[in-house]
Amino acid sequence: MTDYVQIAHTLAPIIAEGASRRDAERILPFDIFEKIASSGLGAARVQKQLGGGDITQADVADIFITLGKADPNVAQGLFPHFINIEQLRLIAHPDAQVRYLGQIARGIISSGAVAERSGKFRGEIHTHVAHVNGKTVLRGSKFYSTGCLFADLIKVQAVDEAGQGLYVMLPKDTQGLVLQDDWDGMGQRTTASGVTEFHDIVLSAEQIIPTGHWAGKRNYVGASAQLIHSAIDVGIGLAVLDDAVYWAKNHTRPLRESGVNRASDDPYILYTVGEIAARVRGAEALVRRAAEYVEQAARAQLKDIKQGCDTSVETEKLLVQSSISVAEAKISATESAIHVAQKLYDVGGAATTQKSFNFDRHWRNARTHTTHDSIFYKYKAIGNFLLNGEPPPIAFTY
Repeated sequence: MTDYVQIAHTLAPIIAEGASRRDAERILPFDIFEKIASSGLGAARVQKQLGGGDITQADVADIFITLGKADPNVAQGLFPHFINIEQLRLIAHPDAQVRYLGQIARGIISSGAVAERSGKFRGEIHTHVAHVNGKTVLRGSKFYSTGCLFADLIKVQAVDEAGQGLYVMLPKDTQGLVLQDDWDGMGQRTTASGVTEFHDIVLSAEQIIPTGHWAGKRNYVGASAQLIHSAIDVGIGLAVLDDAVYWAKNHTRPLRESGVNRASDDPYILYTVGEIAARVRGAEALVRRAAEYVEQAARAQLKDIKQGCDTSVETEKLLVQSSISVAEAKISATESAIHVAQKLYDVGGAATTQKSFNFDRHWRNARTHTTHDSIFYKYKAIGNFLLNGEPPPIAFTY
């Protein structure tokens, strides 16, 4: 049996070795994604009967904590691949699952072009499928296309002529598909989150996967996605902790007024390192707790689907609890990653601000990655659930 968590731990030092340089010089990690593809890690959540590992959500969290610590850019670049698997397992016809999840099980990397900048509200989709001269074509563009430059297969979120949601599966060499390397965010610089354009791409029927009745229906995929995001932020925090401990042991000089001869005996250094550890470990514990709830919800919902049933009352309860648990974890992971990345400088002092060490990448990565969705609404959702019994919104952010 393949140990996918161990694969991630084996890859981690290879990924971590060049992380700072890739960030500083904006070198996209194509070689790293080739190693990920050849390792078989991408098959981790594919069903066993299709050649994958069908690992637990707890193992997924472990993988992304590990990769996030090594390089959160690589972890985020792989995020769409794992979510594609969940969405295909949830909504795709068995034939489409065999076709696309089978390819993933054989080693291809997938990614997603979803978010757009157009529209009044976040999440609006204007990329669309149209019928032109007897052909079905895809038109539009995406602004955030994380990981698409590294992928062999790209899943595009679009709407049909009636405004109904669907996914379109595109091989990377599709005619009319344009991938731009123009992402210029201050952090997560090497996630390849640039613009993707679709110029009258001619589609076959098998490339279109309708979302069907799942539109507006509660499911586990949003919680699974938020679990991965939270795990990446924990990974950033753990990398900060390692750097803080190393620097305090090997480079920080004590203040004369401290009354100690080593920085590692300075009470304020000890306090700061202890605070970093407590905040990060607390967030990690909440992520691992949430993973157990997401696992229960995912298994229950996938079982309902396999049996041809609508979501049961019990499954609905599990879905709500998983979303609330992940919201708690996401709040903690977000706040701890940003906070400890700043506290690193209280351990290392002015020397740690030198460009050559590039320690600011931790804060830039945390601050950039955690802008995906507002934790303020998560606080609200948790409070509304606990006080009024109201379930969280049906959205990809829960």
